[in-house]
Amino acid sequence: MNTQLLPASPAASSSGRPELSPPKIPARGWFARQYRRRMLRTDFLTVISWASVAAAIALWLADGGATNITSPASLFTAAGIVAGLAGMDLVLLMLLLAARIPFIDRTIGHDRALEFHGKLGKPSLYLLLAHGLLLAVGYGMAEGLDPVSESINLWVQVPDMWLAFVSMALFIAVVVTSLVAVRRRFPYEFWYVVHLLTYAAVATSIPHQFSVGGLFAAGTWQRWYWLAICIYTGSALVYFRILEPVLATARHQLTVARVEAVAPGVVNIVMRGRKLDQLAGTGGRFFIWRFLAPGMWWHPHPFSLSAEPVVNGRDGQGTLRVTVRNLGDGSAQLLRLRKGTKVALEGPYGLLSTAARTKNKVVMIGAGIGITPLRALLETTPFAPGEATVLLRGHTDKELYLGNEILDLCQARGARLFHLTGPRGPGRSTWLPEDSVRNGYSLTSYVPDIRDADVYVCGPAAWAADVIADAGKAGVPEEQIHHERFDW
Repeated sequence: MNTQLLPASPAASSSGRPELSPPKIPARGWFARQYRRRMLRTDFLTVISWASVAAAIALWLADGGATNITSPASLFTAAGIVAGLAGMDLVLLMLLLAARIPFIDRTIGHDRALEFHGKLGKPSLYLLLAHGLLLAVGYGMAEGLDPVSESINLWVQVPDMWLAFVSMALFIAVVVTSLVAVRRRFPYEFWYVVHLLTYAAVATSIPHQFSVGGLFAAGTWQRWYWLAICIYTGSALVYFRILEPVLATARHQLTVARVEAVAPGVVNIVMRGRKLDQLAGTGGRFFIWRFLAPGMWWHPHPFSLSAEPVVNGRDGQGTLRVTVRNLGDGSAQLLRLRKGTKVALEGPYGLLSTAARTKNKVVMIGAGIGITPLRALLETTPFAPGEATVLLRGHTDKELYLGNEILDLCQARGARLFHLTGPRGPGRSTWLPEDSVRNGYSLTSYVPDIRDADVYVCGPAAWAADVIADAGKAGVPEEQIHHERFDW
């Protein structure tokens, strides 16, 4: 069934939530300027990343490394040193991409940062493996030993070199467990713990970099540069991955106020806390929640807010909520949370927000539990009446979670709303219900001017991929399509 709900005059909210003032609509062209500024930041990050690799190699050149190539043995040795510098620089870049630095997150998004982080894994490992092999060959040729004998000699004779071998083994373990085919065989928690070996691998690789060879000898500027980037990377990880979440948890003092049934297997988790005004305007972005109950505190949950925080007291006291569906053992436990359970949080993260806007018009397409972040985005993102369209997809009306609240918001703000319910149409690449496909409908049937709009997509991965493909066929440029992946 396809149902179009046209804009109407503001109505009383059926959700029982207080009416909020609509966000201020920026001047024409503001979103385009915002996008250009974000692209400039993206270019800056790209230049800095490539420059860091070039700088790592320049350290060796500035130390006269090229002048020392006088034989095949020295050529292998030089190549090994360069490979090690470039590989280690890529490892540091990987760590920075995973550090959840706000500047990076607000520029390219959390999912793209982790995507680039993953793509650097294999190149960095190959470079580090080449580093070890080329040095073993080069040193061995100079001493008349085969690579295996030279490796044993390095382990036994050279200070801190055994740590380098341990580091290499850890790097291999991390990259292997990060392969999609491997990690899907294990629960997230197992993979997450193994992935922490990256930090151990980096820590065990650092000592031999400063104690072996003269490139980073005491008193040289190369040593200070390498120390600086190592210290900065470590500090960013400690602050943004550990200290900032602890501070945020202490600042907001969240506890579970109640758990409300929304639909079979779906609940609203309402939390009470303080300084919640500091979390306002984050509609669409996600937080990582830890509910500090027995057997649950160690399990992270990436959920977006499903509504703007309600602040009704001094010091920003009020409530916020997430909407959760039972999708497995971890989320099933959340349906039975007790009142008063303390909550730790990290974030917000991601670019599924107004920060990604490029146009004044906006289209929001959601399915299943992916509808709930769009409900919060609908509440907070600016648009004029008639400039927003919302499409909700489900097998039945019962799967259009928070549908009454979304209807209220659409009526109050002058947005068009479509309910697209029913089984999928024939074929694997369609996201529309069967009757829409039978009638020849496509995305442009519902949003004829979609090329001139930002398109936010939130729902199951395969379904979202079909929506994104359909938007591309409709002529929507890639930079106007926004989809945040929460998968690991």
